[in-house]
Amino acid sequence: MSPYGAAQMASSFRTVRANTILIAEDIPESKYDYVAAPGTQSVAAMLKHIAIAPTLYEDMHRHQRVTTLNGYDFPAAIGRMRAEEAKPRSKAEIIALLKSEGDRFASWLESVSDEFLAETYTDPSGQHSHSRMASLMSPKEHEMHHRGQLMLIERLLGIVPHLTRQQEARMLQHAKSAN
Repeated sequence: MSPYGAAQMASSFRTVRANTILIAEDIPESKYDYVAAPGTQSVAAMLKHIAIAPTLYEDMHRHQRVTTLNGYDFPAAIGRMRAEEAKPRSKAEIIALLKSEGDRFASWLESVSDEFLAETYTDPSGQHSHSRMASLMSPKEHEMHHRGQLMLIERLLGIVPHLTRQQEARMLQHAKSAN
């Protein structure tokens, strides 16, 4: 058995998603249309994208169980994702979507076997092999990328990110206990 497997991957994904949800809760709904720079997504669009993006990996590895990406219909899969992301949603609905989709994806992750994670598939050229495990770590990495953007947006909006607030509180507690 691998020291890092499905249970650890699911737990790590849940931690990342929980932090994303805290950011979504911290940003006022009145700022969900905020766009940090031309050509970038609004807060709401980015949060919906984060919620829906893991479905691409689920389609490839759970539903299609690809052995090669040659012939995989990326435009159709991305089209389905974009259609779901385009649906208008309130802040509460976006947070509910983050929670439900995160729970659903993490539950599936923790259900897969080590053998499944070790399976490989090839890129569209058929020349490079990748493990399902490496691919299934991508949704968490993708979310962390966008979460970094959201934390910068929080700063632009005058919000101190929750992780910074928590660190400052620990430092203050440590300073008090040292005296």
